[in-house]
Amino acid sequence: MHVTENAPLAPLTTLRLGGPARRLVTAHTDQEVLETVRAADAAGEPLLVLGGGSNLVIGDDGFDGTVLRIATTGFGWDGTVLELAAGEVWADAVARAVLEHGLAGIEFLAGIPGSAGATPVQNVGAYGQEVAQTVTEVVAYDRRAGALVTLDNAGCAFGYRHSRFKAEPDRYVVLRVRFALEDAGGASSPIRYPEVARTLGAAAGDRVDLRTAYETVLALRSGKGMVLDEQDHDTWSAGSFFTNPVLTPEQYRVFLSRLGELTAPAFPAPDGSTKTSAAWLIDRAGFTKGYGSGPATLSTKHTLALTNRGSATTADLLALAREIRAGVHAAFGVELVNEPVLIGVEL
Repeated sequence: MHVTENAPLAPLTTLRLGGPARRLVTAHTDQEVLETVRAADAAGEPLLVLGGGSNLVIGDDGFDGTVLRIATTGFGWDGTVLELAAGEVWADAVARAVLEHGLAGIEFLAGIPGSAGATPVQNVGAYGQEVAQTVTEVVAYDRRAGALVTLDNAGCAFGYRHSRFKAEPDRYVVLRVRFALEDAGGASSPIRYPEVARTLGAAAGDRVDLRTAYETVLALRSGKGMVLDEQDHDTWSAGSFFTNPVLTPEQYRVFLSRLGELTAPAFPAPDGSTKTSAAWLIDRAGFTKGYGSGPATLSTKHTLALTNRGSATTADLLALAREIRAGVHAAFGVELVNEPVLIGVEL
């Protein structure tokens, strides 16, 4: 366990933004994680759990409490079941699962930054896959009960970019995550995302070579500035800043009435709701790639990513986010919702 007082947090986030923590504890074992959480709770100390810092926006004033950085390691197999310690780097774990073990189920989640323990919290997803499809169990510390718990898939209450852990952010600290993957003889999971299918020259539902699917997704993400690169400020982001709006039937009717001759992407759900594209809305509202003249701008590669061009503050980033949110609402009547977790600030 390593403890630092008045510790800079910006270098621990992919946005490179945010003020210092009053106290930063880096935990390398589950026991160190538990000791830190229990000590903070006993003292009534504010606690922020930090993994890879890829889905986090920290205010310029920092965090007046203890920040627990989970740096645990552990990569284990039981047949096709993969168990990851919360601190494992997610992109590295996906690469090992695909390239070393030849197992499908998370290959379309290649290149996503952050830690394994964060994936069930956000129900991380991309290119037609989300971890809810493969997570079997999450081992966590329940701060309310003061005990370790193991939640099965149903107990995680997964939704679109949502889970029980996100719904109760101050209750659970994820320690380990188990995934049930598939040995498909070197083939990928069925393709569900049109862009992937087009790129591979395949049809929806097809399986392709597993390694090819993995490499294709990495290339697509890289082309959008979604694979971390210290030298590329387009990757100084929190990934997609806004979630794709999910509209009720009435909201969708009003939305259609605002479109005029435009045709927006639409993905109907069984419950009658319709998901549309936040990136499409942002672009059509006039916020194109690279939009912004200050130190925080939209990515030059992807309209969903708000980026730090090197000297931005969190206030700069949020000002841009508010401008975009207001512009989309004015144009289409749709309220965009931030995907990253906001610490000490509001949008």
